[in-house]
Amino acid sequence: MNENQLSKRLEQVSIFIPKDSRLADIGSDHAYLPVALALQGKITYAIAGEVVTGPFESATKQVKKHGLQQQVLVRLADGLDAIAADDEIDTITICGMGGSLIRDILEAGWNKQRIFGHERLILQPNIGEKNVREWLTVHGYTILAEAILKENQKIYEIIVAERCQTRQAYSQKEQRFGPILLKERTELFKEKWHSELIQRETIVAQLQKSEHNQELRIQALKKEIAEIKEIIADDN
Repeated sequence: MNENQLSKRLEQVSIFIPKDSRLADIGSDHAYLPVALALQGKITYAIAGEVVTGPFESATKQVKKHGLQQQVLVRLADGLDAIAADDEIDTITICGMGGSLIRDILEAGWNKQRIFGHERLILQPNIGEKNVREWLTVHGYTILAEAILKENQKIYEIIVAERCQTRQAYSQKEQRFGPILLKERTELFKEKWHSELIQRETIVAQLQKSEHNQELRIQALKKEIAEIKEIIADDN
């Protein structure tokens, strides 16, 4: 992957970024996404935020290599602290992290008024998607689109959300499986949840052998297992 050839995952993320966006890419790594979009003329301005020095330096070199220093600003900062009010950011991407970390980044940014609710959020958690959807539900976001894709034998989900006039409340089932993905129930979606089912059944078997009382945990997992089985069952 490079600025000229994005990964399949980031290419899918880029589809959801509106033309002429002012983008904040948090955890930007080599800044491949904002640099690629700037070279394509799709965005007018971008912040590439990194909290780790090594990736920050790599992103800085990448931007300088293409002479994009005036259009793509690389900042060393924790999460959404990379954004300033005068950046006038309207689109935020947070990709390639766990769902719990993405949720924490969003919550910290919300509390510090780094995001105000008018921005489009494009989120790609590697695991723990339910944590992300729970945060979106609590903060009044509507999920506009979802995508599921497979790359290098790993399945990824992408969640696109904005705050709309009518507040959308999502059920626990929708938060776990995704309201849009749940309706579509593609073969890839079923493949993912078949794998998740096997993992949970394995954990239950291990807990049942435990010397300690694990009944509450076992019952919670059995409830999830039943729900997953219902979801991935053939429609016919």
